[in-house]
Amino acid sequence: LIESLKALDNSMGANLKILQGDPAKVITAAAAKLGSKFVHATRAFDPAGVAQQNQVGLALKAAGIHLQLDDSYYAVSPGTVSKPDGNPYRVYTPFFKNWILAGWPGPVALSENFRWGNSLKSMGMPKPSGPSPFAITAGEDFASRTLSRFISKSIDTYDENRNRADLSGTSHLSHALAHGEIHPRTILRAIQGEKNNSPGRDVFQKEIAWREFYADVLWHNPTTTTEYYEPRYRNMRYDKGKIAKNRLENWRQGKTGFPIVDAGMRQLLETGWMHNRVRMIVASFLVKDLHLEWQQGADWFEKLLSDFDPASNAHGWQWTAGCGTDASPYFRVFNPILQGYKFDPNGDYVRKFIPELRHVEGPAVHEPWLLIDGHQHGYPTRVVDHAVERDESLARLAEIKLPK
Repeated sequence: LIESLKALDNSMGANLKILQGDPAKVITAAAAKLGSKFVHATRAFDPAGVAQQNQVGLALKAAGIHLQLDDSYYAVSPGTVSKPDGNPYRVYTPFFKNWILAGWPGPVALSENFRWGNSLKSMGMPKPSGPSPFAITAGEDFASRTLSRFISKSIDTYDENRNRADLSGTSHLSHALAHGEIHPRTILRAIQGEKNNSPGRDVFQKEIAWREFYADVLWHNPTTTTEYYEPRYRNMRYDKGKIAKNRLENWRQGKTGFPIVDAGMRQLLETGWMHNRVRMIVASFLVKDLHLEWQQGADWFEKLLSDFDPASNAHGWQWTAGCGTDASPYFRVFNPILQGYKFDPNGDYVRKFIPELRHVEGPAVHEPWLLIDGHQHGYPTRVVDHAVERDESLARLAEIKLPK
């Protein structure tokens, strides 16, 4: 956030004004000092953002100032796309079809004669809670360069390579989207501006729509950042106690004994980011193999992901955990071994983040327990037997008597 603010300040000619304190109080005081009748902001749709804007709006209203909320962070604002009967969509595919039909305007820019005001005194950049464990580059210009690089090098093979953890086949735009450094409309205009569409461009557009679908689901179900979208899953038997806590910590630190899981969790610790396919693998492992509630994983992601997005995080977890928007997802239990072979076929991703396994060549790195020297450098043994826990997971599903 701080690096993003620095880049924004630079793009504004050092005219960014940063106020610190209770937003309702400091914004009202600043607007009153300037004699403003209106305060403009981009409309928020996540629960915390909505609550904050409501508080600011009430404080401004009491001072005779109007809070004008405009547009959104999305190509199509949450709540816009609905069924013919007016109800929200619970399934992605029909949402996507109508999202396309809804359409969106192009991005806008400041007029050439626009000037930033200098009437307020900035309180300066906020202080970080601690030093960053990884290098950070942020800002609108960097996001634009990232988009251009993705379009020139990777977008046309996105449909084939986006799931490969060992390749740089994704857009790397999630940080920019999360911090408002680039708008999805800018991205959509750029990828649709080419004469020849490709399957990769089509799939990437659908991924943008997935982000907007989850925002729409959260808008209509604001408690689902922490509550189950499908309430019956509250009755599932989840593990608790000392063993469960130890396994949760093994998962957090990337020490479960399953290489693709551990590589993903260590990538998160080291870089603040994790490949999307691997996010699904580690989420499935937490819920289906360790029998822990998805909220524990979502909280850890919120703490560490530098591209954290409340809707995508909560509903990505709920989808994988089986209690989200998918029709019959709980039966889908990812096999972490097979997932490793499929999406890191030569083991390069695992070796990058797990130094204890760098002596193992090729795909054999996904099953070090089969090798004489697989654990010689201290890589941990498996905390569970996947085959056993898969059966246990499905048995617990049967206990809550889900409809077929």
